[in-house]
Amino acid sequence: MASLAGSRLGRRLLTFIAGGMLATTAVAAQADDATLQAQRAAFKQAYASAAQGGDGWRALASGLQNYPLYPYLQAASLEHDLQQVDRPTVEAYLRQYPGLIPANDLHRDFLQELARRQDWTDFVAMYQPGLGDALTCDALQAQLAGGAKLDFDRDLAALWSEASLPSSCDPVMQAAHDQGLLTPARLWARIDAAVNAGKANTITDLMSWLPPDDAQTAQHLALALNDPAAAAQAAKQWPDTTRSRQAVTLALVRLARRQSDTADTAWQELQPRFAFTPEQRDRVLNALAIFHATDYDANALARLVNLPASAQTSISREWRVRAALAAKDWTAVVAAIEAMPPEQRQDDEWQYFRARALSELGRNDEAQTVYANVAEQSSYFGYLAADHQNVSYALCSTQLAANSQKQDEVLDIPGMRRAFELFAVDMLKQARREWNLALANADANTVQQAVILANKRGWYDRAVFAFNKGDALHYYTLRFPLAGQDGLVAQAQQAGIDPSWAYGILRQESAWMSDAQSGADARGLMQLVPGTGAEVARRNGLPWRGGDSLYDPATNIQLGTRYLAHMAQRYDGSPWLASAAYNAGAARVNQWLDARGSLPPDIFVATMPFKETREYVARVMYYSVIYDWRQHGAASPISTRMVAIGQPYRSDLPSTRKDLTCPAPPPVANAASAPAPAAATSVRAKPASHTTAKDKGH
Repeated sequence: MASLAGSRLGRRLLTFIAGGMLATTAVAAQADDATLQAQRAAFKQAYASAAQGGDGWRALASGLQNYPLYPYLQAASLEHDLQQVDRPTVEAYLRQYPGLIPANDLHRDFLQELARRQDWTDFVAMYQPGLGDALTCDALQAQLAGGAKLDFDRDLAALWSEASLPSSCDPVMQAAHDQGLLTPARLWARIDAAVNAGKANTITDLMSWLPPDDAQTAQHLALALNDPAAAAQAAKQWPDTTRSRQAVTLALVRLARRQSDTADTAWQELQPRFAFTPEQRDRVLNALAIFHATDYDANALARLVNLPASAQTSISREWRVRAALAAKDWTAVVAAIEAMPPEQRQDDEWQYFRARALSELGRNDEAQTVYANVAEQSSYFGYLAADHQNVSYALCSTQLAANSQKQDEVLDIPGMRRAFELFAVDMLKQARREWNLALANADANTVQQAVILANKRGWYDRAVFAFNKGDALHYYTLRFPLAGQDGLVAQAQQAGIDPSWAYGILRQESAWMSDAQSGADARGLMQLVPGTGAEVARRNGLPWRGGDSLYDPATNIQLGTRYLAHMAQRYDGSPWLASAAYNAGAARVNQWLDARGSLPPDIFVATMPFKETREYVARVMYYSVIYDWRQHGAASPISTRMVAIGQPYRSDLPSTRKDLTCPAPPPVANAASAPAPAAATSVRAKPASHTTAKDKGH
């Protein structure tokens, strides 16, 4: 009994000691977290001071010397005071923090400042090649200031191949001209590069160095780029030369994109006047055929069918299908798809529409076979095909397991520590730069564990950009996060729209980058411009705190869901039509509805003139299904979201949800020697760039 009692006492003592150790560890963790939070708060204050210049930040940074972001403080101060900083001060910083991003930025910016001062002695001492065209030209200026001559092959050949150059290159190019290095042949080579890149300003800059007749010809090319309608009109007086034909072809192709009828008339007038090469004729005929189709010309299909084989491209072939779809000429649809090269024909979009056409033609057995193949794809068209077959959706989701040891290794990487801290203090652009540099040569496992760590911290865009190809596409739960703290579900429900659709819009618009900003100044997760944000706030009685508040996820989502709801109301609640309007603008969508409002949704989307908008709608509808599955384990059919034009859409109506499952691998003759099945099929929809340009006709 004494032995047993002793044993029990020992176990209790061990339990007590273990519990005490756990409690001590928890207290230590809380203390560490409190210290870290205090460091972050102190850093923010110190950084705000450093960004104003001077040394006031140092008192605020007391105790931060071991904080990972400490180097950013002095760099911010030096950047502000760059015009007064001397070379020894900068070099001392560079020696202290070699290779760090703020050091590299300071080095580059100080070189630009030295060039502005024309302090070529210090510039040459600090310069190193590979810092961009502007500094390359500054280095050449330094060379010229020292009395050296330029050598075209050594100094200029690489720059000369660029379609446009920064202004710091102007003195260098003038010196090259004065040395006689810019021969007419070299000038025309650069003009041709500028033409191919659409850089009319480069042509204008070079014209003064050409002989008068050549300068006038170059002016024709610049006019063709800047004002193709004026160029097509002026071309009636141009001589029939090689360069004139080049300019006329360029003008007609660009005019076709803008005004296909005007371009057609100009082509008829200019065709007899100029001896166009076969390639030039093909370019013009191709452009006219495509852009008549995007302009909804009734004769577009005939033009595309009759386009010479030499003038056909992948884009003209796909528009032949789209024009046939718009006419609901199902025989022509099948013929257009069969006329495609095999690789293009196998795209799931064209296979889906082939099945669609076969079904309309009464060839149901063939149609179902094709639908079944497409339905194995995890994509917009795959899910449309699955609805035609009434089968579940294909989705092969792979879960990533956390590895604490590997995560500790990730956190031991100095650049990753800086990246996570920059994210924590809301310096997101700098955080992404540190991340990209730290993981530039990392193996897949390291990247995976880094993404898991980022996801835990709410840094959701890391998965979107890290897992965008190959087998990594199967990490759906990471690529399509549910960020409950941002309140999207509640805000969408209050706005009266489907949260899955709102998630799909957000994912497509910003890829979860809360600081995203487009060229049109659309901001934040759901990409609202400040004017729209202010109007939505006013209309809904919500507070408005200015354009920068759109970078706050909660504010952006609150206003973005209301704007989505307003857009949906304009189109009977239809999420797919509202998505098109969100991307292309309501005015454009209304024009398309006036022209083709009787088409079924899938065909209407396929025949919209803007490639960006076609792909945008497809991705948002696909993403909406994924997010529905993420929230509920199953999803409403995509066909219920693609409600017919003019028919009211209700997201709250009950519907039979679909399972998302991984298709079984095809049978093999010898199962014992068969390779392991792939984790999933490739996902068609990819993260989009955040531009706002509408690419008509492609």
